[in-house]
Amino acid sequence: MRRKTSLMVVGALGVALALSACGDDSSSGGSGSGSDEGSSSGKIGVILPDTESSVRWESADRPALEAAFKEAGVEYSIQNAEGDAEKMTTIADGMIADGVTVLAIVNLDSESGAAIQEKAAAQGVKTIDYDRLTLGGSADYYVSFDNTKVGELQGQGLADCLGDKPANIVFLNGSPTDNNATLFAAGAHSVLDGMSNYTVVGEQAVPDWDNEQAVTIFEQLYTQADGKVDGVLAANDGLGGSVISVLEKNGRAGQVPVTGQDATVEGLQNILAGTQCMTVYKSAKLEAGALADAAIALVNGEEAETTGTTPDSEGGRDVPSILLDPVSITKDNVGDVISDGGQSFADVCSGEYAQMCTDAGITG
Repeated sequence: MRRKTSLMVVGALGVALALSACGDDSSSGGSGSGSDEGSSSGKIGVILPDTESSVRWESADRPALEAAFKEAGVEYSIQNAEGDAEKMTTIADGMIADGVTVLAIVNLDSESGAAIQEKAAAQGVKTIDYDRLTLGGSADYYVSFDNTKVGELQGQGLADCLGDKPANIVFLNGSPTDNNATLFAAGAHSVLDGMSNYTVVGEQAVPDWDNEQAVTIFEQLYTQADGKVDGVLAANDGLGGSVISVLEKNGRAGQVPVTGQDATVEGLQNILAGTQCMTVYKSAKLEAGALADAAIALVNGEEAETTGTTPDSEGGRDVPSILLDPVSITKDNVGDVISDGGQSFADVCSGEYAQMCTDAGITG
């Protein structure tokens, strides 16, 4: 069910992340068409979720999708819901009225996502779940990374950083309305729960992946544990940064291993600085390329090539899926993210991090 992909293969896809993101999200945010050669009469709509939970949506996914659609010569529109489910519904209604034949969404919650897909199906529009599965939805395909494996990598990463000694750990999970967050936590627990030397002294989900709320939540968990926290399973780099800020106030940053996800600039810099022990790299250009391939196939009246199916527990069905393999990143292989184009050397290795990059053998 999993497609094995090395970083070299990821890089060979050739979808340029260096393209700049398009302007105002309230507009079409990237409507356009590519060359006439091989162009299709269909139109693809993509709705990204927000700009707060992760910087990846606008800095990585949007330009990668634009590059793929332009190369294929298909008409497209990419917009961002800015964390507002009602706005996502309005955008979807507008795209359907505007004649999209394929609609891909990163849902903000399964209920609103399923309603959007039901409207689309009624108008004969094919739908794709991008990155997050819409439980109880009707998507024709699901394109994402193997999110249980993401959690497994995080759990194993934390264990590697902690070692065999007895340790108290805290889980700071992602949004309870995000099915991916549930899978991340399940994957991490599947690794850590079987290790008798670790004791879970706190666990809580962070609504909407809100980094500010995460600071408050972790402070409370840290206090409840009387500060006896030896490691933190943070579901992504943003939450990891929130944890690190609390640890810094308590003089323990760098002493308590913290995990992450998304291989953001901040996350990679924290790893170089020793305040974060690992992150998980999910190549946006690889995922965007898989979405583009599936959407373009549907526009052309074809079926997408899948790697297996994903169970939808609420919908009682198996969703045809394209699932990709994530990569664990530690200080030893931070450079792989840069060489693959996931982040730029200039962004990661700026200022005080320049010498850290040199010490880690990372060159521009």
